[in-house]
Amino acid sequence: MRSSVSSGPSASLLRVLLLALALQLSVLGPAAAFGDARRVFFGSVESGGVPVVGAMVSFLRADLGHAITVFSDEQGRFVSPVLAFDQGYSIRVRRIGWQDGWLEDVRPSATSPLAISLERHLDPDAVAAQLPANYWYERVLSRIDDPGERAELKQQCTYCHQQGNWATRRPRPQAQWEKLIHLMGTRGAMISRSLREKLPAVLIDAYEPERAVAELVGDDFDPHGFALPSPAARRAVIEEWALGGRASTQHDVMVHPDGRIYSVDGPQDQLHRLDLRGATPRRESWTLPHGDLPPGGVFATSSREEAAANAYVSPHSLQTAPDGSIWITLSSGNQLARFDVETERFEIHEVARGIYPHTLRFDPRGRIWYTMAATNHVGFFDPATLEQRHVRLPARNWTQALILRLTPFFLKVGRVIDIRGRAADGDGIKMPVPYGIDIAPDGGVWFSQLNERRIGRIDPDSFEYEMIETPFETPRRIRFDSKGGLWIPSFSESLLAHFDPETRRFRTWPLPIEPLGTETPYALAVEPKTDVVWICGTNSDTMIRFEPETESFTVFPLPTRVTYTREVDFDAEGRVWTSNSNGPTWQIEGGVPQVVRIDPDGAPGVDESGLFEADPNEITRVTVREAR
Repeated sequence: MRSSVSSGPSASLLRVLLLALALQLSVLGPAAAFGDARRVFFGSVESGGVPVVGAMVSFLRADLGHAITVFSDEQGRFVSPVLAFDQGYSIRVRRIGWQDGWLEDVRPSATSPLAISLERHLDPDAVAAQLPANYWYERVLSRIDDPGERAELKQQCTYCHQQGNWATRRPRPQAQWEKLIHLMGTRGAMISRSLREKLPAVLIDAYEPERAVAELVGDDFDPHGFALPSPAARRAVIEEWALGGRASTQHDVMVHPDGRIYSVDGPQDQLHRLDLRGATPRRESWTLPHGDLPPGGVFATSSREEAAANAYVSPHSLQTAPDGSIWITLSSGNQLARFDVETERFEIHEVARGIYPHTLRFDPRGRIWYTMAATNHVGFFDPATLEQRHVRLPARNWTQALILRLTPFFLKVGRVIDIRGRAADGDGIKMPVPYGIDIAPDGGVWFSQLNERRIGRIDPDSFEYEMIETPFETPRRIRFDSKGGLWIPSFSESLLAHFDPETRRFRTWPLPIEPLGTETPYALAVEPKTDVVWICGTNSDTMIRFEPETESFTVFPLPTRVTYTREVDFDAEGRVWTSNSNGPTWQIEGGVPQVVRIDPDGAPGVDESGLFEADPNEITRVTVREAR
């Protein structure tokens, strides 16, 4: 059957329109063909006459809390996407080994290329300060000989923030390190007595400034080849939006079917929404109700510090229900919350059993399954019938089982007696922590047990479970692909793992983050249309893409230093969303958390843009220096 547009008046009209468009573009030139000539930045980055490859060129609107970043190519050239405004931009140019370059109050123009000249950092201290946290953290890990203690350190001491960033590596005397380690223990990061005794000396030695800088940078440090983004990574456009304030933590982020972005702010008990459907980003926030709960919720203590906290319910994880509403786990409130996106009202449901609802997922029947991190349960809630059920998972030994049974009692006692401080000085008993959860294509409910080298499956009808040992430590947040394969990040072993439920076979791949073994992947997600896996480079300021068909990785550097990534989601265009939720937030560059979007192939083609045919006399040449 022939197409109706292959002949006749409509086809003739189409040819006329295409010819007219071609003539118009030939007259207007490549800038007009590319987009609005007033709203594009393009140019090149060099240093001493040599192109700087892989430089991150960011276009920022501080008034909107928004930044767009592209990468320079093999010739140092860059092109921005078409921007929303024709003025008011700052430009930052960044590459390890060079001074950050800043241009202020710049107008985009597709007719005036920028030739940006960066100055090399000649101070080794300044270069070392630019390195991602994991380079510094490797110095700590390499000084701990026992593999079990190395795993323990990574498990317990990177829950909420990077290790090795500028704040965590600051030199401290022995007494201050001991105090800090004790403080972290009161917040759940309890390590064994033997590791606790040796760790202050290890940290002092690892982070001693003069020797650390000499070994990290050295006389032969070549910034041109250091951590060079691959050609595939340089095709990306990365956007960041500030969300919340200096005391916020954007813990989990998700994309609603209507395209709006939601994030939960644990320390501030807030749900945030980012709406990008207009010319300027629109941010809205709602505070979750806490009823008569005390500060800290079920984890309220007698300590003055905890009593002054802003969190009562601590929202943690969120997902869209089949009806379009949003359900949220309230970890310290021990509740589930439903948010109606139309009425913008909450309804709260108390959890009947267990403590600390963590991560939730919907099964094909619209029922909620969620992990209970503090008491080793998996919970079930049916929004239609309000039915609740809870599955108690097995402990590894009787000590764990007894502590888990007594946890509700300990929390009640802790409201009048400071038992956390005493526990932090104990021997750091390792407890099973149900963490990640996902629903298989066949409806089976799968979960991970952080700290226990185990995953498991719950039958959604009988509620019976089975446990499966993993050949690696610390399985964290898990996800299924469309073929029924389960993908798992190993938090302490810096691995990506795949499990086939049919064959019961595991496969693992080391994450390609240098130095090897220093990454702490918090979560991963599988892009639903392609089954490509995206993994958080939580300790290295990166996101990592894995393509199963070719078993190949691509590492995408992120523009903001100290970017602690958590949950991952995708929008309708296949772009990747995550959050920067380092806690405490003041350690993040700029001091404010962000949500991040990566368009892996979104950068305009430099050669295809036609923008580099300008008269050399029209090029604006700029030498930028560190101005901030």
